Amino acid sequence: MSYRDEYRSVERDVYWSLPRLFGVFALLVALSGGLGVFACAVGLIGGAATNAATVVQKEFYPDALLRKYEWFKDASASLDKKQADMRVYDVRLRSLASQYDGVPRGKWARDDREQHSIWASEVAGVKASYNQLAAEYNAEMVKFNWRFTNVGDMPPGASTPLPRAYKPYMEE
Repeated sequence: MSYRDEYRSVERDVYWSLPRLFGVFALLVALSGGLGVFACAVGLIGGAATNAATVVQKEFYPDALLRKYEWFKDASASLDKKQADMRVYDVRLRSLASQYDGVPRGKWARDDREQHSIWASEVAGVKASYNQLAAEYNAEMVKFNWRFTNVGDMPPGASTPLPRAYKPYMEE
């Protein structure tokens, strides 16, 4: 075999293997791209499942339920206290007004008029605070993830249900 024949044989092999080399390279690129897309999709699905589990744990595990129940109990106690405070102020205002029965307020002693105005403004503040907390309480009570506090869904050991809503709001 001559040098030229050998050279042509090698040249033919190189030209024949070059398309194969590009084909193998293209196949590897396509496979790695496909695997990348698959891995990304599996990662997103796994991430969504992990996120869902985290949300469920955050909202419905015993420590979260206890925290929510305690918030409702604290809010209920605070609303009861505000109602009691308003009754105390009402008694004070009536007592002061009874001292001046039949006398127009403009003829009361200056100190008594000032005290009446102070107590009346404090009552207005307590009523506004009550309305704000009652609105929060009512809004939270109807949410799906806080409904366990409703009657019939109480945790074991709870003796009295929380009120379903604090209404009507204080208006006067």
